[in-house]
Amino acid sequence: MGKLIETFSKKEREKKKFKKQLDKKDKAEERKANSNKGKSLEDMMAYIDENGNITSSPPDPNKRKIMNAEDIQIGVPKQENLAFAYPVRNGIVAFYNESKGYGFIKDLASQESIFVHANGLTQAIRENDKVTFETGQGAKGLNAIKVKKL
Repeated sequence: MGKLIETFSKKEREKKKFKKQLDKKDKAEERKANSNKGKSLEDMMAYIDENGNITSSPPDPNKRKIMNAEDIQIGVPKQENLAFAYPVRNGIVAFYNESKGYGFIKDLASQESIFVHANGLTQAIRENDKVTFETGQGAKGLNAIKVKKL
C-alpha cells in the first residue's frame, strides 16, 4: 500500500476542526464557571415593592397598605353612552376629493380636523363650503356624519 499524502487543504481542514474543538471546550468551561446553579433560595427570591416594581430586597413592613378586596377593580369600567356627547357642530370643508369620496372638515369651535366620507354626506360638498355635521366614532377616530351645507 502506498503512503497517505497530506495536501494543504487537508491540513487546513484538520486545523479548523481542532480549533472548533478547542473553542467548544473553552465555552463549556466558561459556562461551568459562570453557572447559576447551586444558589440558595434567598438568592433566587424576587419581591414586589410598594410601587409594583420587582426588587431583590423584601418590602418594608412599615409601608404596607391594607386594602379591601371590594375596592379593587378588575377590568375597564363601562363607558357612558356617548350619543349625547356629540352635538351638531359647524365647520368648513378643508379638503375634499370627489373622485375618492373622502375629505376633512375643520371644526370652527375646536379647530380640529375631522375625517368625512361620502357615505356621511346628505348633500354634495366642495372645499371651503360651510357645513353642519355630527360626529361618530369610526375605526380610526372621529368621523363626520350627517353633513349638510349651510
